[in-house]
Amino acid sequence: MIATSYSLLETRTTTGRFDPNFSLDDGTIAELVRLATRAPSAFHFQNWSFLAVRSQKAKDLLVELAFGQRQVRDAAVTYIICGGLKAHEQLRERLQPSVDAGIINSSLQRTWVDMATRSHEDNALLQRDEAIRSASLTAMALMVAARELDLDSGALGGFDHEGVRQTFNLTPEEIPVILVTVGRAARGNWLQKIRRPVGDLLSFY
Repeated sequence: MIATSYSLLETRTTTGRFDPNFSLDDGTIAELVRLATRAPSAFHFQNWSFLAVRSQKAKDLLVELAFGQRQVRDAAVTYIICGGLKAHEQLRERLQPSVDAGIINSSLQRTWVDMATRSHEDNALLQRDEAIRSASLTAMALMVAARELDLDSGALGGFDHEGVRQTFNLTPEEIPVILVTVGRAARGNWLQKIRRPVGDLLSFY
């Protein structure tokens, strides 16, 4: 398991050039989301949602909103990954399957719901921060899952967020946080770029 994880992260690169003739079936697109949702979230909010942009019409709309970045058009699919506000309001229902499975008990469920409600209910900034954290964690999980399935991916933060919200009919509680492109890499991509040394980043206390 450790060797596999190292290999996935060591070989993952940000893909900007995709083979436009490569496609993914619905099952694979859904499986990537299933794996991505293994990411953690505070209180087990699971406050994320995914829009899989794969039709030519939808790609044409999204590429314009992404300032012409062609990987949105050439990738087999581009996921619009959203974080959800007011996650505390759905927490009881989202914890119930874990209660039913005996993973947590109903007392802990009530405690978490009460804690989350007190901390999030009247705190719009915390709700937004939590939405962005959750969407970012699941986006990285999706990219690792793509590598595990021998697929290539890239992350894009440069897009018209309000335009995406309106064009793709997002609810007021959904924040479009990041785009993740997935497909098969074409020629002309860079190798994994050099990272800063760990010694410059890590402090021990």
